[in-house]
Amino acid sequence: MKKNVIISLADAKYFDLLNELVDSIQSFKESQNLAICILDAGLTEEQRQNLSNKVDKIKSADWDIKVPEFKVRGKEWLKSQVSRAFLTRYFPNYEKYLWIDADAWVNSWDAIELYFKGCENNKLSIATSADRAYGRVLRAEWFLGSFARIKSQNYKHAKSSGFSEKIAREVALKPHLNIGVFALQKNAPHWNKWQENLKKALSSGKIWGSEQIAMNITIYCDNLPVEILPAYCNWTHINGLKFDKTKNTLVEPYLPNHQIGIVHFAGKNNDEIRNNKDFISKIETTDGEFIEKKLRFSK
Repeated sequence: MKKNVIISLADAKYFDLLNELVDSIQSFKESQNLAICILDAGLTEEQRQNLSNKVDKIKSADWDIKVPEFKVRGKEWLKSQVSRAFLTRYFPNYEKYLWIDADAWVNSWDAIELYFKGCENNKLSIATSADRAYGRVLRAEWFLGSFARIKSQNYKHAKSSGFSEKIAREVALKPHLNIGVFALQKNAPHWNKWQENLKKALSSGKIWGSEQIAMNITIYCDNLPVEILPAYCNWTHINGLKFDKTKNTLVEPYLPNHQIGIVHFAGKNNDEIRNNKDFISKIETTDGEFIEKKLRFSK
């Protein structure tokens, strides 16, 4: 019986990305020691059949927390914002759970090992949306010369999701935890508290982003333990990547140019790559040259 599992979710539109994620995982021999499970949020029967030949289990995603029909009509993929908080319910027979968004792929197995190691002792293992290479992490509206109104993703989402001003301020200046990739043990206390906070967020705010602010509040306000991993474990700043020709791999843009663990095409800036697997990116190498390269995973 496999003890650890990697889980993702997709609809028909994201099938190619999901398929590439699975292929990237299975390109490492270490993947034979863990399970891969998929939540179906609108795959076609042909797509399910294709995946069933590769993965351990596929289950249909549900609305684990009831949400108004008008908010989600025709948007089955939004189940990813809810169902990832209930992974132990869908796939109950594992010890450690690693979630990876479908629009990501594994470039180095070291990151997978870090996520599983980081969640030991009932911690949340996760990376943040802040890094030395990412640039601005907060916005400021300047007025009256030297005064500024600070705006942050955590504050905005907390307020729009109906949380108190006290909670919104408490999370406002904390590093934003990116729930697109995370790991938890089966019996970690985070699951119940996350579900509780998620229910609150869904009752007042938008579906999109609800699971992320709920987990940020779980960590920063409810004070549950966390192991914050380096950004290269869940790299979302695609324009900031470099390529190491000697090692034939994607790396961080600054020394020591650590190999990227998981390449994650999150955000509107990566729409072109997500929508076109043949999209060519211009990328700088570690020796100062520029090359043209596809950044989607391929065998």
